[in-house]
Amino acid sequence: MQPETKNIAILGSTGSIGKQALEVIRANETVFAVEVLAANSNADLLIEQALEFNPNCVVIADESKYHYVKEALKTSDVKVFAGNKALAEVVEMDDIDMVLAAIVGYAGLESTIAAINAGKQIALANKETLVVAGDLVTRLAKEKGVNLYPVDSEHSAIFQCLAGEFHNPVEKIYLTASGGPFRGKDKSFLAGVKKEQALKHPNWDMGAKITIDSASLMNKGLEVIEAKWLFGLKPEQIDVIVHPQSIVHSIVQFTDGSMKAQMGLPDMKLPIQYALAYPQRIKTNFKRFSFFDYPQLTFEQVDIKTFRNLALAFEAMKKGGNAPCVLNAANEIAVDAFLNDKISFLQMSDIVEKCLQTVKFIEHPDYDDYVLTDKTTREAAVLMI
Repeated sequence: MQPETKNIAILGSTGSIGKQALEVIRANETVFAVEVLAANSNADLLIEQALEFNPNCVVIADESKYHYVKEALKTSDVKVFAGNKALAEVVEMDDIDMVLAAIVGYAGLESTIAAINAGKQIALANKETLVVAGDLVTRLAKEKGVNLYPVDSEHSAIFQCLAGEFHNPVEKIYLTASGGPFRGKDKSFLAGVKKEQALKHPNWDMGAKITIDSASLMNKGLEVIEAKWLFGLKPEQIDVIVHPQSIVHSIVQFTDGSMKAQMGLPDMKLPIQYALAYPQRIKTNFKRFSFFDYPQLTFEQVDIKTFRNLALAFEAMKKGGNAPCVLNAANEIAVDAFLNDKISFLQMSDIVEKCLQTVKFIEHPDYDDYVLTDKTTREAAVLMI
């Protein structure tokens, strides 16, 4: 029996995840419908998406572009809103069945919390939401009976490995990392890398910020913290291994020593579709993996001395409180500075480390503490550039 059409709100529809989610929806128009599209400032693409998918409404966070979007959509039935407040309000709409939280960085926190408060199921592509405020977000989701379906390929892999195993205790999880474009390089090499080099990921097609995070292994550090909250793990239950081929997306080891791995070609559309359609698996025409194309799958120890961001993320996770919030805010400022040629590749880690050492630690932060920590850390990081 065909399930009812699921109405999706895509927050961050013009970004990499948002665009791939719309590819999934386009290929499965009897399964999914677009209820809301929201973007930060890419008004032209938002208009193009709205005209194709005819959502109930769109939100452009950049209020200066409201009239431009409104004018372009005046002959359609699409309602147009603007600003971050509107973003947090539209997720409460009754017709929304699931919210795909794909806004990059801290900016996605407020709307994700609003969606959880409204009782909407969440497909979570914004790892920073759990990095910044994992304790608050997971407690709130539990109170509201909201499921958080992971979209990151690594967390989706763990989620798939745990299907049918939720009653069995996990001994350890292994998040796999490709190693990025600088796998095997030393600090002397990294000292001179330019953004053009860092933006060339060997396996994945992603936005600029996450691609730089992947090159510095900060992305893996953020994923480690996200995994802690998604799966209720202790820091010592989480490990990272380098897997250059990006075929094994992650591994779960159970207390009897048995291990499960989820495998597939590196294509974000698969974990996006799995999260949106769960618990169904929808037939796709995605390219299939062949063992003969990959006669060897290799694994290596991660170099946390050279790639210090991963070590800093583990430290922040173990410290807890608002430390991961500091880590994330400092990193967002550092990555932006690197992309604008203001600092070197290695200086990104320096800024994150200094912020972790100097920003006031709060052991049991509430939402206002997270907001203040984010603001204070960004101010501190800017002064270090």
